[in-house]
This record gives sequence, structure tokens and C-alpha cells, in this order.
Amino acid sequence: MTKFYLIRHGEPNWGLKDTKKLMAALRDFVPLTEIGIKQVEQVSQLNDFSTCDIIISSPYTRSLQTAAIINRSYSLPLQVEFDLHEWTPDNWTAESVEEITLLWQDYMDNNGVHPENETRIWESKESVRNRVVNVLEKYQAYNKVIVVCHGMVIATLLDLTSEEIPYCGVYDFSLAGGVR
Repeated sequence: MTKFYLIRHGEPNWGLKDTKKLMAALRDFVPLTEIGIKQVEQVSQLNDFSTCDIIISSPYTRSLQTAAIINRSYSLPLQVEFDLHEWTPDNWTAESVEEITLLWQDYMDNNGVHPENETRIWESKESVRNRVVNVLEKYQAYNKVIVVCHGMVIATLLDLTSEEIPYCGVYDFSLAGGVR
């Protein structure tokens, strides 16, 4: 059975988003902060990923940079998987942290299930889980896979809240049994 190491990316540089006035999908181009880089270097040193077969990553810059830093130590094949992307609030139209926070609160208040009369649209928990599981199923021929993704993705798979998933948190996961 494949063992997946779910790793949340390091701390992103949201200040750059504000400075450059990045909106919608462009906000996901921000790199890691210096602290974020150190977080990844530390996680790479504290965990032995030498027996892993491959790294798969979300396409967002913060995840790709995290995967690249980890890969400096292990020289593994690296595959970008589009469907490992972050939860999508309002189909990318939310422009501010405040708007995203409102959408997140709607999501949390409704446990990821749209109420019948909800006027704001966000990706459901079921949608996140299905798209991520579909990606992971493609890698079941491997023994150990590093999966660099996002707090919301990990929280959805493990049935936690994203606030419980720290930057560079590492979680063992299998498709058959969930978290181990």
C-alpha cells in the first residue's frame, strides 16, 4: 500500500501579493518568505525521505518552491499535478483577504457543503476530496510519495480544519486508511 507524505508548503510571501496588487489566480504566484524557506529546509533535514520514490506538487509557486527545496536533498523525480491546487473560493473572483475569509467562514459554517440558498460559490469539501484522491490514485504503484500541497487539501483528506495544519506540517496518509 502506498504511503503518502502530505506536506503543506512553507510560509508564502503574501506581502508581495499586496505590493504587486496581485488578484485572483495571480495571488498564487507568490514565493516563500525567508522564514518559509527555512521551514522547508528544516522539514527536509528532520525527515528522512530517502526511501521515497517521487515528489508530486501543486502547481502553485509556494508548493513548487517547497518541493524544489526538499528535492535538493533527495534528487527524486518531480511531477506537477494541477488538481493538487488549493481550495477554490468563489471560482477565483475573490480579490481580497477579507473576501476569501468570508468565503472560508461560509465553508466552515456549513462543513464544506453548500446550503440551498447560498449566494456565494466556493468549492465543496466533496469536490476537494474527489479531485485530490483522483490524483493520488495515479501513484498507487509507488511505495512512498511526497505530496506537496496546501493546508485546505490536507485538512480535507484528514477531516481537520486548515488552522490545524502548520506550514511544512508533514502527515502520513494512505488511500485505504486515511491518516496513520
